[in-house]
This record gives sequence, structure tokens and C-alpha cells, in this order.
Amino acid sequence: MSKDAIVLGAGIVGVSVALHLQARGVRVTLVDRRAPGEETSFGNAGLIEASSVVPYGFPRDWRTLLRLARNDSTMLRYDVRSLPSYARWLATYWRESSPQRLAGAARDLLPLISRCVAEHEALVARTDLRELVRPVGWLEAYRSPEAFERERKAAQHLAAEHGLRTESFDAAGLRAAEASLGDGYAGAIHWIDPASVADPGALVKGYAELFLREGGRFATGDARTLRAQGSGWQVQTDDGPLSAELAVIAMGPWSDQVTSLLGYRVPLMVKRGYHMHYASAAGAPLLRPVVDIEGGYVVAPMKRGLRLTTGVELATRGRPPSYVQLDAAELAARPVFRLGERLDENPWMGMRPCTPDMRPVLGPAPRHAGLWFAFGHNHHGLTLGPVTGRLVAEMIVGETPFTDPTPYSAQRFG
Repeated sequence: MSKDAIVLGAGIVGVSVALHLQARGVRVTLVDRRAPGEETSFGNAGLIEASSVVPYGFPRDWRTLLRLARNDSTMLRYDVRSLPSYARWLATYWRESSPQRLAGAARDLLPLISRCVAEHEALVARTDLRELVRPVGWLEAYRSPEAFERERKAAQHLAAEHGLRTESFDAAGLRAAEASLGDGYAGAIHWIDPASVADPGALVKGYAELFLREGGRFATGDARTLRAQGSGWQVQTDDGPLSAELAVIAMGPWSDQVTSLLGYRVPLMVKRGYHMHYASAAGAPLLRPVVDIEGGYVVAPMKRGLRLTTGVELATRGRPPSYVQLDAAELAARPVFRLGERLDENPWMGMRPCTPDMRPVLGPAPRHAGLWFAFGHNHHGLTLGPVTGRLVAEMIVGETPFTDPTPYSAQRFG
């Protein structure tokens, strides 16, 4: 296929789209304001979440809602000045998180989630990045014995339904499996199928290097300059105007800054998050990422050290960072994970691109020929990047998609 394409956004999704288009004979230029893998793709917990077959819905339990409303939780915090901007989005998110609608979202996402590890492995096999992707799964840890027992049974049912593998550890079993952990957890569920990435930013950069080695191009430019030109598209770069027949918007939390200029009203909002790396004061390494369910944070073993990632902060893009949530998570995590000194000069802050129905936006732009969307992956950008790249590339070149892309269409927003 002798076509040219511009892919806007050099995070995990954009790089994956570029690679899959390139493999199908499309000449691709990847455009971003920064180098690949330096924004949202850099700062996540490094999970390729093959077991996350149910999206993260809005809490429906009134006790949980009252607790979160106090705005002192490590799981969720909100910037009061930003809340009016989120009001309509949160109302829709609440509606879409009803049990019936959440089950529908899970069904729609399953074809992507079920292939996420395999699609990463297919790209890793073409690189020297194998040491970054560890097939160790992750631990879902509970401080409350009652919560652990309840969720252990639910996990067994979910695993049986979807062909996933799990094992459960009581407190003693968990200490035996993870010798670096201190006291604090009543038990944990080990989801075996997911993979853990030791340096997400390096993984994305490695995929981008593969793209460049195989003939792809990278240009620094401003995606907001994208304009229709004749039968194609043009964007301004540091090297001058760049034109192509096709353009793909894969800019994660900034995607709406381009789509809105073209007349689309996609309800994309950001959930902000923070991370910090720590030295370990334990006598043994942490082997698997641990999600503290009640705490709403993750501690993951990374090449740089132990990465603590926070839960959700609702704050619009322009608001200054607030480290209260990170500080609270650190206070809770320090004794059980034996966190040592901070290794980063400042906390990292990033943004998750979220739609209220928890589905990404993938496929052709409804009113512009040659324009394609690939964004809105909520909490699963790293997880779904390569499988998204495959699906979008299949649609663009006219192959039969491996799954029906209708649930991800931008047309659902009118």
C-alpha cells in the first residue's frame, strides 16, 4: 500500500499505530512536540493488564462516595476549582458505571484486553527489549481480612469466566512470596497473566527506535496546526510543513485540543496522577507490582527503584500540581514496602485521557476523509497501545479488523 500518513503523538499508542501502519506498507511520519515516550507513557505503573477485564467504574457504594467526598483519600482527590469542568462528564461516568452498563463496557473492551500481552510480545520479539517486560503478573493486596476474603472469591469467579490464572496468599503466604514486604496486608490475589514493564518510557522509546530503523520518520511539530489540504492533511513541523494523505490523532490527553479545532466534541477529560521513585530499605527485592486496593496506589519494581504511583486526581490540565496525594500514599506505603530515600528531584505528574463510557475512541473521523482517531484509553494506554495500533492500522488499510470496531467509534458521541 503506497500511502503516506502523519501520526500525531509519540506515546505508546501513536508509536504502535505507526509501527503497524509501517508493517502494512504505509510511509509514516511520527510527529510530537517531545521525543517518544516522554509524556503519559513515561509515568504509569508499568502494568500490561491482561486481567483487567472490568473497567474502572465510578464508585456506586454510598459509603465509598461519602469517604471520597471528604477529599482526603489516597485513592481519589479533586481540585475544587476544577469540579465545574467535570460536572457533566462525571454525571455521564456515573450513569455508565451502573452494573448493566459497566458489564457492557467490559464486553466491548474484552477483545482488546485479551490480546494486550500477545501484541506487546509481538513487538518485543523484534527488539532487544525483552529484559524490560517481565511475565510476573501483579498482586492485588488487601489490608482488611473481610475485603480479602470477599474479593478472593470474586477473583476466582472472574478468572474462571475469562480463562485467567490466579493464586491467593494469606498474610504468611504473602510474606513468603514477597520477602521485602513488611506487615500490613491480610492477604493478596496474584493475577498471573499480566506483564510488568521495568521502564515504560524506555519501552516506548525502544518501539520508536524500531520504527525508525525500519524506515520511519520522526518530526518535531505542533499538532494543533493540523489542517485539511486538498485531499490530504498538513501539519507544521520544525522542518517546515508536512503533508500526507492520512492523519491519525493519537495524542492521549491532548487529543481534544486538535479534534475540537476540527469541530468534534469528544467528551475527553483527564485524570491526573503522580509518581516518585524510592530506594529500598528491605533486604530483598520486590518481585511484582503491588496494588494496595484500600490505599488506591501501586508500588512497582522499576529499573530506577521502587515506583510509587498515586490514584486519581481530578484537576484540569492547567491547574498546578498538588503533591498532597503522593505524600499521603508515601506515608501509608513506607512501612510495609520499607521505602528508603526519594530518588527523583521532583515528583512526576501525568494525565490519563479518559472517556465517560470507559471505551477508547478508535476509527475514522465521522466528517473528515483521511482523518483517524486513536485515543481515550483511560487507565490502559500502556496495556492497549500495541493492540490499538493493530486494529487502527487494519481499518486504515482496509483489512478485515480482528474485532468489530463499532463500540469504539467517535460516532457514539453524536
